[in-house]
Amino acid sequence: MLRASENLGFFQVVNHGIPATVLEEVLGAARGFHELPKEVKVEFYSREPERRVKFGSNFDLYQSRSANWRDTLFCVMGPEPLDPQELPDVCRKKMMEYSKQMKRVGTTLFELLSEALGLRPDHLISLDCAKGHAILSHYYPACPCPELTMGTTKHSDPDFLTILLQDDIGGLQILHEFQWVDILPVPGALVVNIGDLLQLISNDKFKSVDHRVLANRKGPRVSVACFFTPHLYPSTMVYGPIKDLLSDDNPPVYRETTVKDFIAYYDSKGLDGNSALIHFKL
Repeated sequence: MLRASENLGFFQVVNHGIPATVLEEVLGAARGFHELPKEVKVEFYSREPERRVKFGSNFDLYQSRSANWRDTLFCVMGPEPLDPQELPDVCRKKMMEYSKQMKRVGTTLFELLSEALGLRPDHLISLDCAKGHAILSHYYPACPCPELTMGTTKHSDPDFLTILLQDDIGGLQILHEFQWVDILPVPGALVVNIGDLLQLISNDKFKSVDHRVLANRKGPRVSVACFFTPHLYPSTMVYGPIKDLLSDDNPPVYRETTVKDFIAYYDSKGLDGNSALIHFKL
Protein backbone atom coordinates (compact mmCIF):
# COMPACT_ATOMS: atom_id res chain seq x y z
CA MET A 1 0.00 0.00 0.00
CA LEU A 2 2.86 2.39 0.84
CA ARG A 3 4.62 1.82 -2.48
CA ALA A 4 1.38 2.11 -4.44
CA SER A 5 0.41 5.34 -2.64
CA GLU A 6 3.85 6.86 -3.20
CA ASN A 7 4.33 5.84 -6.82
CA LEU A 8 0.96 5.14 -8.45
CA GLY A 9 -1.64 6.84 -6.27
CA PHE A 10 -3.94 3.88 -7.06
CA PHE A 11 -4.39 0.34 -5.76
CA GLN A 12 -7.10 -2.31 -5.69
CA VAL A 13 -8.47 -3.89 -2.51
CA VAL A 14 -9.91 -7.37 -2.10
CA ASN A 15 -10.93 -9.21 1.09
CA HIS A 16 -12.55 -5.98 2.26
CA GLY A 17 -15.47 -7.74 3.94
CA ILE A 18 -18.25 -6.31 1.79
CA PRO A 19 -20.47 -9.16 0.52
CA ALA A 20 -20.51 -9.60 -3.25
CA THR A 21 -24.29 -9.24 -3.17
CA VAL A 22 -23.98 -5.73 -1.69
CA LEU A 23 -21.60 -4.69 -4.49
CA GLU A 24 -23.84 -6.14 -7.18
CA GLU A 25 -26.96 -4.59 -5.70
CA VAL A 26 -25.57 -1.06 -5.40
CA LEU A 27 -24.40 -1.16 -9.03
CA GLY A 28 -27.86 -2.38 -10.00
CA ALA A 29 -29.53 0.34 -7.93
CA ALA A 30 -27.33 3.03 -9.55
CA ARG A 31 -28.22 1.75 -12.99
CA GLY A 32 -31.87 1.57 -11.98
CA PHE A 33 -31.93 5.27 -11.12
CA HIS A 34 -30.21 6.39 -14.31
CA GLU A 35 -32.58 4.35 -16.46
CA LEU A 36 -35.70 5.84 -14.91
CA PRO A 37 -37.90 7.97 -17.18
CA LYS A 38 -36.64 11.52 -17.66
CA GLU A 39 -39.69 13.01 -15.95
CA VAL A 40 -38.80 11.10 -12.75
CA LYS A 41 -35.09 11.99 -12.76
CA VAL A 42 -35.78 15.66 -13.42
CA GLU A 43 -37.13 15.96 -9.86
CA PHE A 44 -33.55 15.46 -8.64
CA TYR A 45 -31.86 17.69 -11.23
CA SER A 46 -30.00 20.62 -9.69
CA ARG A 47 -26.86 22.71 -10.11
CA GLU A 48 -27.12 24.14 -6.58
CA PRO A 49 -23.84 23.47 -4.70
CA GLU A 50 -25.54 23.11 -1.32
CA ARG A 51 -28.09 20.49 -2.34
CA ARG A 52 -27.23 17.12 -0.80
CA VAL A 53 -28.88 14.84 -3.38
CA LYS A 54 -28.75 15.96 -6.98
CA PHE A 55 -28.72 14.53 -10.48
CA GLY A 56 -26.80 16.19 -13.26
CA SER A 57 -24.27 16.02 -16.05
CA ASN A 58 -20.99 17.94 -16.21
CA PHE A 59 -20.75 19.94 -12.97
CA ASP A 60 -18.21 22.13 -14.79
CA LEU A 61 -20.32 22.65 -17.90
CA TYR A 62 -19.70 26.42 -17.90
CA GLN A 63 -15.97 26.18 -17.12
CA SER A 64 -14.67 23.32 -19.28
CA ARG A 65 -13.92 23.44 -22.99
CA SER A 66 -15.87 20.25 -23.66
CA ALA A 67 -18.55 18.11 -22.04
CA ASN A 68 -18.15 14.56 -20.71
CA TRP A 69 -20.24 11.57 -21.81
CA ARG A 70 -21.58 10.88 -18.31
CA ASP A 71 -24.47 11.50 -15.92
CA THR A 72 -24.09 11.50 -12.13
CA LEU A 73 -26.27 11.13 -9.06
CA PHE A 74 -24.40 12.98 -6.30
CA CYS A 75 -25.31 12.18 -2.68
CA VAL A 76 -23.66 13.78 0.37
CA MET A 77 -23.98 11.09 3.05
CA GLY A 78 -22.12 12.86 5.89
CA PRO A 79 -20.86 14.33 8.20
CA GLU A 80 -24.51 15.15 8.99
CA PRO A 81 -26.49 11.92 8.41
CA LEU A 82 -28.58 12.11 5.27
CA ASP A 83 -32.30 11.58 5.66
CA PRO A 84 -32.91 8.41 3.59
CA GLN A 85 -36.14 9.95 2.29
CA GLU A 86 -34.06 12.42 0.28
CA LEU A 87 -32.72 9.56 -1.86
CA PRO A 88 -34.63 8.22 -4.88
CA ASP A 89 -36.85 5.25 -4.02
CA VAL A 90 -35.17 3.00 -6.56
CA CYS A 91 -31.75 3.15 -4.87
CA ARG A 92 -32.50 4.29 -1.30
CA LYS A 93 -32.04 1.02 0.60
CA LYS A 94 -29.00 -0.16 -1.35
CA MET A 95 -27.31 3.25 -1.15
CA MET A 96 -27.72 3.48 2.62
CA GLU A 97 -26.25 0.00 3.11
CA TYR A 98 -23.34 0.74 0.79
CA SER A 99 -22.67 4.02 2.60
CA LYS A 100 -22.37 2.13 5.90
CA GLN A 101 -19.92 -0.31 4.33
CA MET A 102 -17.86 2.53 2.83
CA LYS A 103 -17.55 4.23 6.20
CA ARG A 104 -16.14 1.03 7.70
CA VAL A 105 -13.70 0.29 4.86
CA GLY A 106 -12.62 3.93 4.62
CA THR A 107 -11.82 4.10 8.33
CA THR A 108 -9.63 0.99 8.03
CA LEU A 109 -7.82 2.41 5.00
CA PHE A 110 -7.09 5.71 6.78
CA GLU A 111 -5.64 3.77 9.72
CA LEU A 112 -3.37 1.81 7.40
CA LEU A 113 -2.36 4.93 5.48
CA SER A 114 -1.53 6.70 8.76
CA GLU A 115 0.79 3.84 9.70
CA ALA A 116 2.33 3.94 6.22
CA LEU A 117 3.24 7.58 6.89
CA GLY A 118 4.88 6.56 10.19
CA LEU A 119 2.08 8.12 12.25
CA ARG A 120 -0.35 6.78 14.85
CA PRO A 121 -3.13 4.67 13.28
CA ASP A 122 -5.73 7.27 14.25
CA HIS A 123 -3.79 10.32 13.01
CA LEU A 124 -5.63 10.87 9.71
CA ILE A 125 -8.96 10.13 11.37
CA SER A 126 -8.16 12.76 14.04
CA LEU A 127 -7.82 15.25 11.17
CA ASP A 128 -11.42 14.46 10.12
CA CYS A 129 -10.30 12.79 6.89
CA ALA A 130 -13.03 10.17 7.35
CA LYS A 131 -15.60 12.51 8.90
CA GLY A 132 -17.71 12.95 5.78
CA HIS A 133 -18.26 11.17 2.50
CA ALA A 134 -20.24 11.55 -0.69
CA ILE A 135 -21.38 8.78 -3.01
CA LEU A 136 -21.42 9.48 -6.74
CA SER A 137 -23.23 7.07 -9.05
CA HIS A 138 -21.86 7.50 -12.58
CA TYR A 139 -23.61 6.34 -15.74
CA TYR A 140 -21.75 6.29 -19.06
CA PRO A 141 -24.13 5.46 -21.95
CA ALA A 142 -22.84 3.55 -24.96
CA CYS A 143 -21.25 6.14 -27.24
CA PRO A 144 -21.63 5.93 -31.03
CA CYS A 145 -18.42 7.94 -31.62
CA PRO A 146 -16.11 7.32 -28.63
CA GLU A 147 -13.12 8.79 -30.47
CA LEU A 148 -14.81 12.23 -30.37
CA THR A 149 -15.39 12.52 -26.62
CA MET A 150 -14.40 11.25 -23.17
CA GLY A 151 -16.39 9.53 -20.45
CA THR A 152 -14.49 11.69 -17.96
CA THR A 153 -11.61 13.94 -18.95
CA LYS A 154 -8.19 13.94 -17.25
CA HIS A 155 -8.42 15.00 -13.59
CA SER A 156 -7.48 14.19 -10.00
CA ASP A 157 -9.96 14.05 -7.12
CA PRO A 158 -10.55 16.98 -4.69
CA ASP A 159 -10.82 14.79 -1.59
CA PHE A 160 -8.68 12.78 0.83
CA LEU A 161 -9.46 9.35 -0.59
CA THR A 162 -11.72 7.81 -3.24
CA ILE A 163 -13.05 4.26 -3.21
CA LEU A 164 -14.48 3.20 -6.57
CA LEU A 165 -16.66 0.25 -7.47
CA GLN A 166 -16.72 -0.31 -11.23
CA ASP A 167 -18.61 -2.78 -13.38
CA ASP A 168 -16.96 -5.07 -15.95
CA ILE A 169 -17.00 -2.65 -18.92
CA GLY A 170 -13.65 -1.03 -18.15
CA GLY A 171 -12.33 2.29 -19.43
CA LEU A 172 -10.66 3.71 -16.30
CA GLN A 173 -7.06 4.77 -16.91
CA ILE A 174 -4.33 6.41 -14.80
CA LEU A 175 -1.43 8.52 -16.04
CA HIS A 176 1.83 6.82 -15.04
CA GLU A 177 5.24 7.87 -16.37
CA PHE A 178 3.56 9.90 -19.12
CA GLN A 179 1.51 6.96 -20.38
CA TRP A 180 -2.12 6.03 -19.88
CA VAL A 181 -2.48 2.67 -18.10
CA ASP A 182 -5.72 0.66 -17.91
CA ILE A 183 -7.15 -0.16 -14.47
CA LEU A 184 -8.78 -3.42 -15.46
CA PRO A 185 -11.88 -4.46 -13.49
CA VAL A 186 -11.22 -7.23 -10.95
CA PRO A 187 -14.38 -9.04 -9.78
CA GLY A 188 -15.20 -8.05 -6.21
CA ALA A 189 -12.35 -5.54 -5.93
CA LEU A 190 -12.53 -1.88 -4.94
CA VAL A 191 -10.27 0.66 -6.65
CA VAL A 192 -8.71 3.12 -4.19
CA ASN A 193 -7.00 6.34 -5.16
CA ILE A 194 -5.25 9.06 -3.20
CA GLY A 195 -7.02 12.43 -3.36
CA ASP A 196 -5.53 15.91 -3.74
CA LEU A 197 -6.06 16.78 -0.08
CA LEU A 198 -4.16 13.69 1.10
CA GLN A 199 -1.27 14.58 -1.21
CA LEU A 200 -1.32 18.08 0.29
CA ILE A 201 -1.26 17.02 3.96
CA SER A 202 1.31 14.26 3.27
CA ASN A 203 3.52 16.94 1.68
CA ASP A 204 3.77 14.99 -1.59
CA LYS A 205 4.61 11.68 0.15
CA PHE A 206 1.41 10.23 -1.32
CA LYS A 207 0.45 11.03 -4.91
CA SER A 208 -2.93 12.10 -6.25
CA VAL A 209 -2.63 10.86 -9.82
CA ASP A 210 -4.42 12.06 -12.93
CA HIS A 211 -6.97 9.63 -14.29
CA ARG A 212 -9.73 9.54 -16.89
CA VAL A 213 -12.51 7.32 -18.25
CA LEU A 214 -12.74 6.49 -21.93
CA ALA A 215 -16.04 6.63 -23.78
CA ASN A 216 -17.03 3.24 -25.18
CA ARG A 217 -19.28 1.77 -27.83
CA LYS A 218 -20.19 -0.82 -25.20
CA GLY A 219 -22.39 0.16 -22.36
CA PRO A 220 -23.79 1.53 -20.32
CA ARG A 221 -20.81 1.58 -17.95
CA VAL A 222 -21.81 2.07 -14.31
CA SER A 223 -19.55 2.94 -11.40
CA VAL A 224 -20.10 4.07 -7.81
CA ALA A 225 -17.45 6.33 -6.27
CA CYS A 226 -17.16 7.23 -2.60
CA PHE A 227 -15.33 10.52 -1.96
CA PHE A 228 -14.02 10.95 1.59
CA THR A 229 -14.37 14.66 2.26
CA PRO A 230 -16.51 16.87 4.52
CA HIS A 231 -17.35 18.65 1.24
CA LEU A 232 -19.13 21.94 2.01
CA TYR A 233 -19.91 21.09 5.65
CA PRO A 234 -19.03 24.11 7.83
CA SER A 235 -15.67 23.46 9.49
CA THR A 236 -12.89 25.50 11.08
CA MET A 237 -10.32 22.81 10.29
CA VAL A 238 -7.36 24.14 8.32
CA TYR A 239 -5.22 21.69 6.34
CA GLY A 240 -1.55 21.95 5.55
CA PRO A 241 1.39 19.54 5.48
CA ILE A 242 1.41 17.39 8.65
CA LYS A 243 4.08 18.84 10.94
CA ASP A 244 5.34 15.41 12.03
CA LEU A 245 6.35 14.74 8.41
CA LEU A 246 8.36 17.96 7.99
CA SER A 247 12.06 18.54 8.52
CA ASP A 248 14.88 20.71 7.24
CA ASP A 249 15.25 18.25 4.38
CA ASN A 250 11.49 18.07 3.82
CA PRO A 251 10.06 21.61 4.16
CA PRO A 252 6.37 22.29 3.49
CA VAL A 253 5.41 22.27 -0.19
CA TYR A 254 1.89 23.68 0.22
CA ARG A 255 0.18 26.53 2.02
CA GLU A 256 -2.72 25.87 4.36
CA THR A 257 -6.32 25.82 3.15
CA THR A 258 -9.78 24.74 4.17
CA VAL A 259 -11.68 21.99 2.40
CA LYS A 260 -14.33 24.52 1.36
CA ASP A 261 -11.77 26.85 -0.24
CA PHE A 262 -10.03 23.95 -1.98
CA ILE A 263 -13.29 22.65 -3.48
CA ALA A 264 -14.35 26.16 -4.48
CA TYR A 265 -11.14 26.59 -6.46
CA TYR A 266 -11.41 23.09 -7.97
CA ASP A 267 -14.98 23.70 -9.11
CA SER A 268 -14.19 27.17 -10.47
CA LYS A 269 -11.52 25.86 -12.84
CA GLY A 270 -13.40 22.69 -13.86
CA LEU A 271 -11.78 19.57 -15.32
CA ASP A 272 -9.21 21.49 -17.34
CA GLY A 273 -6.47 18.86 -17.14
CA ASN A 274 -4.46 20.81 -14.55
CA SER A 275 -4.07 19.86 -10.89
CA ALA A 276 -5.73 22.15 -8.35
CA LEU A 277 -2.72 21.52 -6.11
CA ILE A 278 -0.57 23.86 -8.20
CA HIS A 279 -2.66 26.79 -6.93
CA PHE A 280 -1.80 25.91 -3.29
CA LYS A 281 1.95 25.43 -3.70
CA LEU A 282 4.31 27.69 -1.80
